[in-house]
Amino acid sequence: MSEFLQRMKDAAKADVKTVVLPEGEDPRTIEAARKIVAEGLAKLVILGDPSQIDVEGAEVIDPRTSERHEAYAQKFAELRAKKGVTIEQAREQMDDATYFGTMMVKMGDADGLVSGACHSTANTLRPALQILKTAPGTKLVSAFFIMCTDKAEYGQDGTLLFADCGLNIDPTAEELSEIAIASANTWKQFMSDEPKVAMLSFSTKGSAKGEVPEKVQEATRLANEKAPELALDGDLQLDAALVKSVAALKAPGSKVAGNANILVFPDLEAGNIGYKLVQRFAGAEAYGPVLQGIAKPVNDLSRGCSADDIVGVVAITAVQAQMAE
Repeated sequence: MSEFLQRMKDAAKADVKTVVLPEGEDPRTIEAARKIVAEGLAKLVILGDPSQIDVEGAEVIDPRTSERHEAYAQKFAELRAKKGVTIEQAREQMDDATYFGTMMVKMGDADGLVSGACHSTANTLRPALQILKTAPGTKLVSAFFIMCTDKAEYGQDGTLLFADCGLNIDPTAEELSEIAIASANTWKQFMSDEPKVAMLSFSTKGSAKGEVPEKVQEATRLANEKAPELALDGDLQLDAALVKSVAALKAPGSKVAGNANILVFPDLEAGNIGYKLVQRFAGAEAYGPVLQGIAKPVNDLSRGCSADDIVGVVAITAVQAQMAE
């Protein structure tokens, strides 16, 4: 187990929160739930058929027959009235486990939600944005992975944050700057050292021309204007961001090059490929995609996740709930 995950688990156990898992039909959810209960990481609510789900110590709720169904439907209809949602439509929507679980978070019956083992990111994010909305002051919801490797020379003892690897397909320069700043703030919450943000491209300091390097250079300028206190630099190639000897040649004088612990990718294609390469080729632990910018903690899972991945994301979600108080 990585030092990062141990830290998350220790923090989760110190102030136990309630996390809802809407995918009670998935065997990985059940396996993870048993581990979470055994470790005391969270109070769990599993949504599904109680006759088919046996996890001692967890509450199991069938949204369709829950005593909370009508109250949630009434509140959802109120929240979505301007969009023309009727009470009949709201009642039907509350039959959906992810919508029901998100309403649990909205109504204070749960502190966070983790889904995505057998549903798309859109299925997880849509209810969150409709019901919980974005956090105050947030312009953009984005997604990151915490990558825990055995390469202690990179990041913080081998731990890095990759963004955005799960949500924004082709962010503008403005959006990239928001992703970078949000990721730096997340790092401050989770980790013990200061964020050092590398804005990645196939160019280092303008060594190559093209739309992508130019977008990353503009994003770097905007981020530095908005948060001048951050150690943030770009455009940087990956090796210049992480390897001190390469950084000395390609970006001498940079406070970030060779020392980055946050990697901001120019688009979702690069980010998704990048995290999967590190996960599969280097055997890294990949926790996420974790969402940042939603008013209350709602986190997505990769559909290729394992039960242990779910355990890790639940621990992270619990810590996010503590921080949101």
